[in-house]
Amino acid sequence: MFNLIFKDILIQKKLILFYIATIILYLVADISSLILIGFVYSVVFIMSAFSYDEKDNANILLNSLPYTRKEIVSSKYIGSLIFATIFIFIVYVGNFLLNGKEVLFIWKEMLLIFGLVMIAISFLLPIAYKFKSQFFMIASGALFGIYMLIINTFIPDFNNKLRALIQKFMTLQETQMYLIAIFTIVILYIGSWLLSIRIYERKAF
Repeated sequence: MFNLIFKDILIQKKLILFYIATIILYLVADISSLILIGFVYSVVFIMSAFSYDEKDNANILLNSLPYTRKEIVSSKYIGSLIFATIFIFIVYVGNFLLNGKEVLFIWKEMLLIFGLVMIAISFLLPIAYKFKSQFFMIASGALFGIYMLIINTFIPDFNNKLRALIQKFMTLQETQMYLIAIFTIVILYIGSWLLSIRIYERKAF
């Protein structure tokens, strides 16, 4: 199964250099938060890896290999956790080296990014297995339009409120709340994993 994960890295090995270069540019320019950078790059890499499996009947090739459909789907979910960890590591090490931060790893921020990635993937992968990845182009455009409508019409200070909410999360000291949040996200992720396996096992190629 880990060969399937390694395959996703090899397919995007040239893009990884581009990702790292743009991350460095963002960090040097200091025009975005580490949380946003880590989240966006992790999700983009994961979904890009998924989209490659839809090209040139790649799913037919995958299903001809000695892997079960359960293993193929599981490789995406396990790989998502590995890829998110790698990008979070790159972002924070890069920020430490380029901006001279006193603290290398800010664990609350890293956990927040990891949790957000898990939530996003929990919704995105089942949809991707059910439909085609082209659906995301339409969905992304629609979500961006809704976002622009919200910040320009209904909630002009939406970004500031979002930053305040994140900052409030960072200052929480209650361990019980963190445990509840982690437990909820893990259950959501596992449920999504099982749903994706069920969807993929029923697909015909």
